[in-house]
Order: sequence, then structure tokens, then C-alpha cells
Amino acid sequence: MHTLFKKTPLAGGVAVALLAFSGAASAAESTPASQQGDTVVVNATTPDSQFNAGSNDLVPAYLDGQIANGGRLGVLGEQKAEDVPFSIIGYTAKLIQDQQARTLTDVLDNDASVESSYGYGNFSENYVIRGFSLAADDISFGGLYGLMPRQIAPTFFAERVELLKGSSAFLNGVPPGGTGVGGNVNIEPKRADDTPLNRVSLDYTSSSQVGGSLDVGRRFGEDNRFGARVNLIHREGETAIDGEKRRLTGGSLGLDYRGDRLRGSLDVGAMRQTVHGGRPVVYLGSATSVPEVPKATGNYGQQWAYTDLESEFGMLKGEYDLAEHWTAYGAFGMSHNHEYGKYGSPTLVGDDGDATMSRMTVPYFSDTVAGNTGLRGSFDTGFVNHSVNLGYSQTYTKTRSAYTLTSASVATNIYSPVATSEPLTNLYSGGDMGDPHVRSRIRNEGYNLSDTLSVLDGRVQLIGGLRRQSIAVRNYNYNGVESNTFDETKVTPAFGLVVKPWQHISLYANHIEALQAGDTAGTTYNGKTVTNGGQTAGVAISKQNEVGVKADFGRVAASLALFEIKKPESMYTASGDSYTFGNYGEVRTRGMEVSLYGEPVYGVRLNGSLSLLDPTLTQTQDGTYDGKKAVGVPRYHWVVSGEYDIPGVTGLTATGKVIRTGSQYADEANNLELAAWTRLDLGVRYDMNLPVNNIVWRAGVENVTNERYWSSANGGYLTQGDPREVKVSMTVDF
Repeated sequence: MHTLFKKTPLAGGVAVALLAFSGAASAAESTPASQQGDTVVVNATTPDSQFNAGSNDLVPAYLDGQIANGGRLGVLGEQKAEDVPFSIIGYTAKLIQDQQARTLTDVLDNDASVESSYGYGNFSENYVIRGFSLAADDISFGGLYGLMPRQIAPTFFAERVELLKGSSAFLNGVPPGGTGVGGNVNIEPKRADDTPLNRVSLDYTSSSQVGGSLDVGRRFGEDNRFGARVNLIHREGETAIDGEKRRLTGGSLGLDYRGDRLRGSLDVGAMRQTVHGGRPVVYLGSATSVPEVPKATGNYGQQWAYTDLESEFGMLKGEYDLAEHWTAYGAFGMSHNHEYGKYGSPTLVGDDGDATMSRMTVPYFSDTVAGNTGLRGSFDTGFVNHSVNLGYSQTYTKTRSAYTLTSASVATNIYSPVATSEPLTNLYSGGDMGDPHVRSRIRNEGYNLSDTLSVLDGRVQLIGGLRRQSIAVRNYNYNGVESNTFDETKVTPAFGLVVKPWQHISLYANHIEALQAGDTAGTTYNGKTVTNGGQTAGVAISKQNEVGVKADFGRVAASLALFEIKKPESMYTASGDSYTFGNYGEVRTRGMEVSLYGEPVYGVRLNGSLSLLDPTLTQTQDGTYDGKKAVGVPRYHWVVSGEYDIPGVTGLTATGKVIRTGSQYADEANNLELAAWTRLDLGVRYDMNLPVNNIVWRAGVENVTNERYWSSANGGYLTQGDPREVKVSMTVDF
């Protein structure tokens, strides 16, 4: 049996995290608040003057509080974007509330670097960042992988959603799902603010979803050092898609202690989500052209199809100041996910919308234990300041699953869906449906060392780092018998440079990598033996180079990034009378990103971004698709959102957002091309600003024109965009 902490440095990290709570009371008593050096942070978002770079303090929000110019950079902690050679931005709880963002996808719709889609055969919310996939499994929570719900991440417990654009093996290690070559997403939990909070919200979403939530926060004790934040939510009903019903019930508790030398937090949460009769993806099958898009509210799924998702998670974190400039830190987290679903997606059998469907039933369990520990500090050598970090991290995930699959006996049409009874005769099956066997064990662990050298009062910074990363995978067949193993270690570097030639301008460059286990070889190819059949093709090392400029003029901030990412692809190469399988192929993505946000004129707030990509298949199997464009990656994508405070009516604000996505291919031969699409969202917000029991009303319409469009071809299948959707909410602060 695998023991995660046996003889590993992670045990020390757990000790630091536990110390933060076991010693909290005594620490509060032993050090008077008036003592010099005492730092008490009591706001959920740290004031700019108190922000401690590299710690767990959240980067201060920008102006109106919807966007934060920075976020968590793995081993480097929370950092302002202007001080680091990486592209990162944060979206706050205020933006989540003002936009009535229900899930992580609603939040990430604000950034042009991100595309969203459904998972393969289920309702998982997956993403494409800089042209490469990020699975919902690989979203981090407080910097730890594997703790979030596996398919759909709600936002009710999120204080911050942080988007890191670009590869990040050195910074974040390797997520259990092995995705995230082009970027990562981290969710930070809510914290109690200095002002007591008693908030009740009621919401409605078309066509008949009704929900309510409770958000309570308190700080107490000497200097408000202890904090507690409770969030509860329930929402259910039919969506704007015909016959699709969704339900969410969840709760979270966040406790924290902020002292002069000791800081700690504990976060726990549980939630259950269901999707009944959901609209699935569409497989292209034998179609020779991309089908016309069905009506916006149409549902070509079956009412017997559903997914039931249960998640529980917990995270304990701690920091202790050993000396004036030296801090030990640690974090430990666990999660359990249980899913049971009956899935059915149409596979096209022609160009007129005719399709067949089968029923696949899957019970799925995952258990994850994750943690990190380390030491960070700073010192001077002559005129050079060094900020160093030595750390260790590990993520261990075990999955169990089984399945039954019927024949493609359901005949339907995506334009005129045929409702059928559930097919009951299984054609294929694997594992024990009542008690599934272990299917995989994944252990990713790494040691990291970094040094940020700073001169000229921080106007020139050079970051260098190394991570020794191990990826160990054990796969099992559905009977629980080990089928193949993989265990490999690589050293991955990172280099970055920041130069601030003027007060408001930062120039930067970086080289960083992403690591993931390669695919598994078949035993034969083209009728010939594969010399390493059944083995994994080793660790695939993706490499990114990026240069850019960032500007912050106080009321407006902007950035420009140019980058190239080369990702290896597994394929076969001839060797005499046999073949060898390895990471010989390559996908190369070159791109440009532009962003602009702020309040250029009082009462007018803007947030805009543009992504231009050239995703090229440079080395493919037998050269068949060399020079073709990667599947599911649009060549351009831009997002512009804004708010306008209506003159003469205090508290009344008009809101809007426009999303434009360019065409993309659904096949490697580039014969099937999705059309470009545009979505318009409009809304209004009225803050009554009452001295007691303040009330805020919000109303919004997403996809105002009820546009019909295929939103994504990620994975080689079609995801249809949501129809017009009305959202209304009332929030009362008592």
C-alpha cells in the first residue's frame, strides 16, 4: 500500500500547517499587538500597503475590486504581475457576484486566452489555454492539485480565480491529469473580512432554476486575529436548454489565524451536483462536413441520461516566521470524489443530422492527498538582494472505475431528436459496477530551488530555478490487475527577467517547461511489431519562450505577450522491420496576447483582451498532417466587457460583454471547420446603498441574440454554445 508521507519532507510541511492551529491561541497571548513587527492582516483582500509578496496574502484588487493584477505562482507564492516574468491575472469574488458567475467557466469567459468545452462524453467543464487543454481535474485549490470537484467547479466558495497563462512545471509541478501545458487555474477560498458579514442571496436563472445562498463572516479575538467564513448554497431547476435540469447543494467553512509570526488556515467543503437530461457533445462520426447548428435551446440528449457528482475536500495551511526574513511553510489537503453517470452522446452517420447513440454507465471514484512544504527567505550579497525558496511537493491520486456499454441501438437526429427508453442490454462491460477496482495510482513529487536576484531597488530582477520532478503512474485493468507502470524523473529549469525602465512599465522574458507522461504504445503498428509495446513513451517536455511588456498607470493597466510553446506528441518511428514508440512528434503554438483593464473615466470600467494563435502540427505520424492546424484551437479570440454608472441615479450600473471567437478545425486534416461566432451579454445592477440591510439587485441576459453556434471542437467533437439565458438575483447584507 502506498504511503504518501513515509520518509518524505512533506511530513514537515504537515507539521508546520498543524502548528498554525495548535499554537494559535498561545501565540496570540504571548505576543502583544503593540510589539514592534506585529503584522495583523484582517481583510479578505490584503491592502496594497500590507501585501507580502511570496506569502499566502492575496494580491490587492485593482480599483473597483473585480480584477487583481497578479496571483499565485506556485512555489513563488502570491505575486504582483508587474514584478514577475509571467502572465497572470486574478478575478475576484466581486466580479463573480456582479456577473452572477455560477461556475468556473463563467469566470474564465472574461479572458480571451481561454476557450471552454465539455469533456469527452460527460458534462465536465474543460478548457483550452494558449492552444492546449486543461482538464477540470487539474484545477488547483490554494496551490494544491487534486482537491477540486472533478467535473464542474462552482464558485460560491471562491474569493479569487487566478489564471496563469503559459507552462508552469517549475512553478506548480505536474497535475495528476497531466494537462495544463498552456496554462493553469487556481482557486483561492474566501476569508473573513474585518467587517462582519451577514449576506443572503436569492437568484433565478431561466428557464426555472431557483437558488439561495448564505455567506457569513466574522473576525474575533485579540486584534481580530481569528476569522471564520461560512458559505451555503442550494440551486435547482431546468436550464434554458429544453429538458435539461441541474441541481447544486454545497457548503464550505474557512477558518484562519493571522498573527505576528504564525499564520494558518483550514478550509473544508462538500457539495453535490446533478445534471439530468443534459445536452451532450456531438461526435462527428462519418460526417463529411460540419453540421448546421441545431436551434439554440434544442436538446439531442436523452432524459435517461444523467450524472451525479459528490465531492468533499479539506486543506490545512500554515506559515511560521523563523526570523525576520525567513519563513517556513506547509500545506496539506485531501479530497474524495464520487461520480455515477449514465451517458449518451450522438454520433453522426451522415450530413443530414442523423445519428446513433449508445448508453454508457460509469461509476467513478477518486481520492487525492496533496501537500507541500518549504522555506523561503531573503538576504543581500553586496548590492544584490536574493529571494530564495527551497521546497517539496507531492500529489497522490487513486482512481477506481467500471463501465457498461450498450450497442449503438438508439437512432436519432440532432435536429429532430427522438426520445427513447434507456437501452438495457450491455454489449461491453468492465469491472465491478457495485465496487469498482483500482484503475490507476499517480504520484507526482518534486523538489524545487529558486533564487530571485534583484538590483537597483527592484528595477531589474532575474529569476532562476530548478525542479527535480518525478512522475510515477501505475495503471490497472478493470479486474484490478496491473497492466503497465511508469516511473521517471526529470530536472526542469525556469529562467525569467524583469526590467522596469520607467516607473509604470515592466519588460519581461521567460523560459519555462511543462512535463507530462507520454502515451502508451500499442503492441503492433502497420502490421509490424512495436519494440516497446505496452510501455509509456517517457516524460514529454514542452518548452515555452515568452517576452512581453506590462504597464500600470494607476487607473488603467495593460499587457502584451508574445510566446511560443513546443509540445512533443507520441508517435511511431520505423526501425528496420519494427517500430519504436516515443515522443517524436510536435505541436507548435505561437501567439500574441493583449489585455487592457481599468477605469479610464470615472464611472466607466473596461476589461478587454485579445488572443491571436498559430497552432501548427509540425511533426506528425508519417508526416500526414505536417503543417496543418491543431484541432479545437481558434486562430483569434477577443473579449470586451464594460460597466457604466448611469448619471443621476446613484447605484445604477449598466453592464455588457461581447465575446468573439474565430474559426477552428474539428479534424487533423483540416477538412471540417467550425464557423466563427459572437456572443452578446447585457445586464444592469442597482445598489440601493441602504445604511442598514443594504440590497443589491442584479439582472443579466447572456447570449442576448440567442445565437446558435458550435462553441468548440476541442477533443475533435462538437460542443454547442448555450442559448439565451436570463439571470436575476437579489443580495441583502444584514
